This record gives sequence, C-alpha cells and structure tokens, in this order.
Amino acid sequence: MPGRARGSVKRAAAAANPTAGEPPEVLIDYYRRMALIREFETRAGEMYTKAKIGGYCHLNLGEEATVVGLMAALRPTDYLFTNYRDHGYALCRGMEPGPVMAELFGRVDGVSGGRGGSMHLFDVKRRMLGGYGIVGGQLPPATGAALALTLQGEAGPDADAVMCQMGDGTTNIGAFHESLNLAAIWHLPIVYVVINNGLGMATTVEHAAGEPELYKRGCSYRIPGERADGNDVIAVREAATAMLQRARTERKPGLLETMSVRLRGHSVVDPARYRSREETAELRSRDPLPAFREQLIGAGVLDAEAAHAIDSAVERTVADAVAFADASPEPAPDELFSYAYATEVPNTPRAMPGDPVLPVGWDD
Repeated sequence: MPGRARGSVKRAAAAANPTAGEPPEVLIDYYRRMALIREFETRAGEMYTKAKIGGYCHLNLGEEATVVGLMAALRPTDYLFTNYRDHGYALCRGMEPGPVMAELFGRVDGVSGGRGGSMHLFDVKRRMLGGYGIVGGQLPPATGAALALTLQGEAGPDADAVMCQMGDGTTNIGAFHESLNLAAIWHLPIVYVVINNGLGMATTVEHAAGEPELYKRGCSYRIPGERADGNDVIAVREAATAMLQRARTERKPGLLETMSVRLRGHSVVDPARYRSREETAELRSRDPLPAFREQLIGAGVLDAEAAHAIDSAVERTVADAVAFADASPEPAPDELFSYAYATEVPNTPRAMPGDPVLPVGWDD
C-alpha cells in the first residue's frame, strides 16, 4: 500500500487497541452493520447466479468497514451521492433490506419501484440521491447540490454537507477535475471520497494514474486531501467527520481516499482472473469483517457467542429480504413508460414490443 496517510501516526499509537475509548454499543452497531452488508452482498451474488437479478451488479464485499465508517460520519440531513457499488450505502443510510433486495430483483416493492435496479438505489427522504451507473456521473450533480446548499444558507457547525463517493478509476475522467475545480473556487460544502481498492475494473491504479496517491489530486485545486485505512472503520469515520466539519463551518471541500480491498471481481460476472492465487489469498487475509470481530472479542466488547448471535440475526434479516423480494410482483407491462418524464410530454412513445409501427388504418 503506497504512501502514508496524514493522521496515520496518531492512529498507529492506538494500533494495539484501535477500539479504545469507543462506546461498546457503538462498536457493536458497527459490527452489526458490517455483518449485514456482508450477508446482503453474499446473498445478492447468489441471487444473480440464479437469474433473480439482471443487468449489472457490483458488490461491497471487502469494503464494509469503509462503508460503515463513511455513513457513521454523515448526519441524516446530509446528502449522499454514490457510484454503482451502492448496496451497502443504502442499507447504512436506513433503507430496509427487503425493498433494497426487491429493487435488485426489479420488483414493484423496490425502493425505486423496480425501475433502477442494482446501480440506481435512490431515496429522497433519506437524502441518498443515487446510485449512478455512468462512471463519474454522480460528480456534477453532487457538486450542484453543494452549490444549492451554499446558496440556501450560511456556513456553520449545524449546516448540511454533501458526500460524493466514487471509485479510483473515476479520478481519471474530466468531470472529476471540473467538479473539484468548481468546488474550490465556489467554496462548496462537499467531501469527495475515493474508494481505492487498487483496481479500476482490471487495471491497477499504478498503471492508470500518473499520481497513484489519489488524495494528492486535490492539491492543484488547493483542496485538502487525506488517505485513511479503509479496513479500519474508526479511522474512516474520524477522517470523514473532520472533513465534513470543515466543509460545514468553513465551506472548504475535501478529498478523502480510503484504501480498501475488493474481495470479488469488479462485478458479479467478473471472475478476476487477473489476480494470482497468492494475491487473492493475501487480500482475504485483510478481510475487515473477521478482523473487526476479533478486535471486539479481544477488547471484551463481544464474546464469540454474542458475535454468532449477531451473525445469525443478520442472516435471518437477509433471508427475509430475499423472501420479500421474491413475493413482490413484477411491474405491469402497461407501466413501461410511466415516469419517463417528470410531467406529461406530447407524443411520448408508448408502443409496446410487437405493436405495429404505424396505426391500423393510417392509409385509409
């Protein structure tokens, strides 16, 4: 893992007991959330192989500590924009597992009525505004949301902020640099978060980025950057909280890079043959979920029996979510064109597959 994060020295001091000083109920909640994401994503992968889920499906397996740490830093009134690897964020933002799974299944009881699927989870009440399938598609609207907050209110500790999550590959596209530049010159309350799992699809960061320490890429816009250990839920929360606080009170954007692991391929259908067996084994040795479980047991926060009870509970929760999704009806064909536009538009196409191209009797 190249480079060293700012703040890593103070974290190193707590390395012997990284959970010291944290309320036990908070740590247990973090473990429960991480376990829920792991079980949900594992079952989502199974459901994809059973053709219950179609289209693309990208999982947070191995990134649970990063997801939970970032969401712990957000307030309920903050705005969240994510990329297509969004299931864990939706769960931590308070979206129920059943409707989230139903959305993956494309069913009417899904969070978007089955119209968005895996990559487009959305809940305006919880201020999770996507789920974007296009690489970097979330950056301009997230930056726009931060501009709207700036126009609506004054800076301060109680002000809302925006978090915009992305993968490492997104830092190479134009919208990344354009968005950071605008955030800098307009002093926007936004934190851009790069989840660096080492690979943009199958290409290593070192082969794709002239500056592989991605948190430094904000320097040309005078945006403070920091790198955090994505396998340490507390380190991620602390770094994100500090950046969000600066965004709220000083209207200064931030760029946070979390070093994480991706235990599976880029998507469910990617066998990850570009990894050697040795590399795969090394990545699994850094799996954050069992490591966090052992930390909590070692600190006396949990015992093996309590950890097993949490694991069993989330297994039942996700099994219920799958059953809920299975029982949800398919969208009706006559609803195919609903919500294509926010308001009614003249001459909107409504022809169904198999309908004649021209209406019957057009040449009478």
